[in-house]
Amino acid sequence: PPVALTSITSRYETLYRGTTAREEAALQAATPREADAALRLLQDTPLGALTVYVLPESSPLLPQGVHVYVGRHRSALVRAAPALAALRARLQQLAHLVSFTGASVSAALSDRLPASQLGPDAGRHFKSSLGYEITFSLLNPDPKGHDVHWDIEDAVGRYVQPLLDKLSFMANFSIASQILYYAVLGVTPRFDKNSSSFLLSAHSLPHVINPVEARLGSSAASLHPVLNFLLYVPERSHSPLYIQDKEGALVGTNAFHSPRWGGIMVYNVEGPAAPQASLPLRVDVDMVRVMEVFLAQLRLLFGISREVLPPEFLLESPGNEGVADWELDRLLWARTVENIATVSTTLTSLAQLLDKIGNIVIKDDVASEVYRAVDAVQSAMEELARGHLRSAFQASKEAVTSSEQAFFDPSLLHLLYFPDDQKFAIYIPLFLPMAVPILLSLGKMVREARQRKKDPTKTD
Repeated sequence: PPVALTSITSRYETLYRGTTAREEAALQAATPREADAALRLLQDTPLGALTVYVLPESSPLLPQGVHVYVGRHRSALVRAAPALAALRARLQQLAHLVSFTGASVSAALSDRLPASQLGPDAGRHFKSSLGYEITFSLLNPDPKGHDVHWDIEDAVGRYVQPLLDKLSFMANFSIASQILYYAVLGVTPRFDKNSSSFLLSAHSLPHVINPVEARLGSSAASLHPVLNFLLYVPERSHSPLYIQDKEGALVGTNAFHSPRWGGIMVYNVEGPAAPQASLPLRVDVDMVRVMEVFLAQLRLLFGISREVLPPEFLLESPGNEGVADWELDRLLWARTVENIATVSTTLTSLAQLLDKIGNIVIKDDVASEVYRAVDAVQSAMEELARGHLRSAFQASKEAVTSSEQAFFDPSLLHLLYFPDDQKFAIYIPLFLPMAVPILLSLGKMVREARQRKKDPTKTD
């Protein structure tokens, strides 16, 4: 049957008020960034809400040509328009930017919708999980030529940990790092005579990951999704190495990412000043440049992406935190909807499996987990309808936990995967050796009884 198009009904609770004296003072700042930081100290805006300050049309706070400014937190500055309809249009554009839209629903339910309804980036991000493992790997295929050093611990603390701290109530994160020697990409780059460099074309990038993944060893024993970030220092015989996009142009970051897997960055090393320079050449990795790339890839893998906006919009960079507060709200909306859909699928699959097994016994603790999951998912939907984002997400997490505990309960597993044909396959070899002589004896007794009926006993 045809699948109905995904739709969403958005309801906005709008409150109007005048600015306070302290807010007026904050709006007298020299730049929008300073005003946003000052307004943050005056606000107690809940998750999923946005405070919009309408500035006079002649206000010098916004740059020339900018009509809407969205800061790092949950506030925005909008320049007043000569007509009320124009101001309303700007506010509608702003609401569409920071709200959970139909495209966000499709992306959150990408595993349950046909490909015709999905956008090009729907399958890029990792699915919702109670935990994630992040692994940073330095690949040095030529340790005799390059002695590579990277301060990954300090870089993670500066660039990655602030982002994970903001996402900590969504899931548990663990971070690991490793250095792999003599690890090659598995694809021979093409030498370009014009630029005297080696090139990796876009069509060869999918073949790069598999040989490297065999060396990582991180996802084999992991219970949670693993995000892999690889820094590859090419050997001297293949340096410098650059990545080409589909149009043949060089990629500025010299990196690429793989959906739901991670990213790889190629880090070229400057050659020695003289041929007689001693080897191995010491290489100190510029972690600022590397972590900027990895942080951008991490945002994409978590589904934190920004839309193409008209030129009159100005969005503030999230800075070291990696994600703005309003972007975090959008992510929470997506994860809540995805968790609700996951619970529905899990419980439906459990009910279908149990219906196929007539003699199964469901323990009380399994039943209580199912009831708890149903109550939690109903609570999540109610809280989501009321606009209580944090409580809705927490309820959806509890529903996922309870549904998975019920589905993977040890008392059900051996019955779910022990159908009748397997029972016959196990018990027949045990009973067949004993059954053969018994059946032969019964057959002999039947034949003797029939023979006695045909030949009555003679009496003298």
